[in-house]
Amino acid sequence: MKSILLVFFGGGFGSVLRYIIGKYLNNPENGIPYGTFLANILGSLLIGLILGFAAKNDSLTQNQTLLLATGFCGGFTTFSTFAYENHVFLKSGDFLSFATYTIASFVIGFLAVFLGMFLVK
Repeated sequence: MKSILLVFFGGGFGSVLRYIIGKYLNNPENGIPYGTFLANILGSLLIGLILGFAAKNDSLTQNQTLLLATGFCGGFTTFSTFAYENHVFLKSGDFLSFATYTIASFVIGFLAVFLGMFLVK
């Protein structure tokens, strides 16, 4: 039960922060949803830092990892929103935004995870 509550609280905080970022940075009129993009990139960097730190120093407990990586980062990152926004791009025929947003999210997201892991070495 404790594990579930840790994920619940971490996810709640991450979701609220993602909402705030999206509220101020996502604007359907300017194309790319920058808030979602930023949340996914920052979340990828953060999970890389958290898990890299945990692996390097063996200093995070399982509960701390659940709260921060599974809970917070899971709530903060937005794959379902990302998928929906790409659906909107495809439905409207905006293939350039679809391709740019998808490729940039994957490439920069992966690089952010690797950067996070590298920074804690």
